[in-house]
Amino acid sequence: GDGGGQNAAAGGVSLSKITLTKSAPSVSLTKRGSAGGQLRVNLQWSAGEQQSRGLFGKRRGNAIDLDLACLWEFSDGSKGVVQALGNAFHAPYHGAPIIRLDADDRSGAAVGGENMFIDLSRVDEIRRILVFAFIYEGVPNWASADGVVTLYPASGPEIEVRLDEPDPSSPTCVIAMLENQGGDLVVRREVRYIRGGQADVDAAYGWGMEWARGRK
Repeated sequence: GDGGGQNAAAGGVSLSKITLTKSAPSVSLTKRGSAGGQLRVNLQWSAGEQQSRGLFGKRRGNAIDLDLACLWEFSDGSKGVVQALGNAFHAPYHGAPIIRLDADDRSGAAVGGENMFIDLSRVDEIRRILVFAFIYEGVPNWASADGVVTLYPASGPEIEVRLDEPDPSSPTCVIAMLENQGGDLVVRREVRYIRGGQADVDAAYGWGMEWARGRK
């Protein structure tokens, strides 16, 4: 035997999961044989006290509603947002979506959390995608929400980003930037808290979109 299969496990790195940290913030999706197929971006959190719902399903107590969203820019120069707010569940808005968001999970209690799907077979159409989460309802209690985002490529190890270092005065947390670098989709951990909403995320990252107030 040539012992060729040993290198992959060297250094005690888990082959089933990569956790992005400040010291090791980025990983390539496509170089690791994860090109093609669907990338599932999953947001999980603990919802806090899930108390009785009053009339019209209004929530009582201090349960937390986290929304998963992204700003996107495609290589043709088009850009926009994918979010439950305003029912912007797909991008592009016509034809087969490159990015799509599953139905909104208002409680964090659904087994699947919130999921966004990105079609990796169309990497050449993607310039950059900025994934973020915002606390739509409830105090920005990131510490008790204990959020984690996991990226599941069609093949290759899953990639985890923990929403740590919480900032209780910021309702929005930018989680990760997915950027096309010469045909290679690179995921970079951000975990940057923004004291505002989508327009403030746009300003912080120079996306350059026009924003109107949105409602859910």
